[in-house]
Formats: sequence, C-alpha cells, structure tokens
Amino acid sequence: MAEQEKDVLEEEQTDIPTDPDECETEKMSETAEEEVENAALEEEEAPTGDAPEKGESRADKKAFKKQAKLDKKAEAAKEQIAQLEDKVKRQLAEFENFRNRTEKEKQAMFETGAKSVIEKILPVVDNFERGLATVSEEKKEDPFVDGMNRIYRQLLTELENMGVKPIEAVGQEFDPNLHNAVMQVESEEYESGVVAQELQKGYTYRDSVVRHSMVAVTT
Repeated sequence: MAEQEKDVLEEEQTDIPTDPDECETEKMSETAEEEVENAALEEEEAPTGDAPEKGESRADKKAFKKQAKLDKKAEAAKEQIAQLEDKVKRQLAEFENFRNRTEKEKQAMFETGAKSVIEKILPVVDNFERGLATVSEEKKEDPFVDGMNRIYRQLLTELENMGVKPIEAVGQEFDPNLHNAVMQVESEEYESGVVAQELQKGYTYRDSVVRHSMVAVTT
C-alpha cells in the first residue's frame, strides 16, 4: 500500500515543470494571447469618428459610437431642412412674380378694353356738340334742347369720372404726342408753331392718348 502511494506521488511530481525557463515561457504565452484578444476587441468596437482616449471603458466606447451616429444623422437632417427651406423660398418667389405678372396683364387688358369703349363713345359726344352748336339763342331755353344739354353734360361727367379728359389745344404749342396737324394757317394772334384752331377735340384716358386732337397750326 505504501508503494502505491509513493508511485502516485511521483507521477504528480512529474507533471509539475521543474525548469524555471519553461515556466517563464508559459507565462509569456498567456500574456501574448490576452493582448491579442484585447487588440481585436478594441478594433471591433472603435467608432468611425475620433477614437476615445485611453482608459475609457467599453460602455464609454459604445456611447461614443452611438453619439457619433446621432450627430451624423442630425447633420444630415439639418442639411435636408435647409434644402427644403430654399426650395420653398424659390417657389414663393416664383409665385409672387407670377401674381405680379398676371396682375399687370389683367390691368393692361382692362385698359385696352376701356379705351376701345371710350373710342366708340367719343363720336356720340362729337354729335352732341355739333347739334347743340347749331341751336340758336332763342331756342336754348326749349325743354327739348335743355334735356339734350343735360344728357351731354352727364355724359361728360361720367367720362371724367372714368379718367377721360379733353386735350388742351388752342393757344398751346404744337405737340405731336397730343395733336394731329391737318393744316397750317396764318395768324396774327399766335406765334409760329402754336395751335390756332381745333377741328376735332382730342381726349386722354389715364394719361394715355385715346384720340389726338385735329388742329390747325400757325405758320
């Protein structure tokens, strides 16, 4: 029995390395394996941005990586918002330009239509003036003549309210933008180039000529 115990004790002692160099080699091998594992872990958990400082825990590294992703998403969202705001501003500017252009076109169409109507009314005014000019002094108090005169004045008032005004001619210097010279006459009253006689009255509508005055100009 004592011999068996002695054999077991000898076997156990043979498993224990007695060489000091052998023990040191095994310790270095274990340390190298731990360093490789730690390096692999750091490489796997390292964020795409700036690397965290040494001494930080794995939880800090994960938080840093998560914050970097959130910052990247926030930056992308800000850029998208800026693009959308710029697009909206451009669309508003285009709409404002379209509205102004449409308003001008509508105003121009109204002006053209109004001028067309005024041009058709002016011959009626001319006929009133010619008819009333032929009435003698004795018949001016006649009810019919008085009625025609009232209608004529009412017509002129309505035209004036619309912006229609007669062009001044007699005694004014000839202006080709307002007057249409159809003849030349000699005059001791006016100098040369002055309108001496108005043959047909001209009118303006909101500072634009509807019909030029037909005049005779002194030589």
